[in-house]
Amino acid sequence: MVGRIIEGPGDIAEGMGWLAARDSRFADAYALTGPLPLRRKPEGFAELLSAIVSQQVSVASARAIWARVEAAGLITPEAVRRASEDDLRACGLSRPKMRYARALAESTIDLAALRDMPNENVIAQLVEIPGIGRWTAEIYAMFSLGRADVFAHNDLALQEGARLLLNLPSRPNERQMQALALDWSPWRAVAARLLWAYYRVAKDREGVR
Repeated sequence: MVGRIIEGPGDIAEGMGWLAARDSRFADAYALTGPLPLRRKPEGFAELLSAIVSQQVSVASARAIWARVEAAGLITPEAVRRASEDDLRACGLSRPKMRYARALAESTIDLAALRDMPNENVIAQLVEIPGIGRWTAEIYAMFSLGRADVFAHNDLALQEGARLLLNLPSRPNERQMQALALDWSPWRAVAARLLWAYYRVAKDREGVR
């Protein structure tokens, strides 16, 4: 079953209302963050490539690199397959990310078919592509497919946001985040938006692009 899809601000508001009613700490955080961004993005190759670009770099660096990728027109499988190493390097891609970009460009995965798959099937399909780990697949499911009950458990900003919001003694690891986020189902993707927004308020920097 695909489950609830986040299409617009009304869905975010509904999910936030559910979370705030369940845990007053979410209500307190929301009072600080204000309305949460929708963060819906298009589906397809370019968004997956953008997610690969964003891996393990700051939000500012990811934005700068992606701007160069877009300016070079390297946003289709055909363009990436034609590009030389120098072309990709000039955009700021590391050698591993060049390899991942090419693997994505050569992939035969049917991205349109993901719309009708359950969350775990979406993630399982995407992680078969070299360079796409679970974090990248979860981000794509949340933002491009609009899945309401997906969470990026290994995201450092979400872990730190949870530590601050829940007053935990240390930053939760991936397994601990999985346990915590179960309480936020079926609106885990809205909880993620709230934690990213709370992280931005607390740390004065963005946690996700």
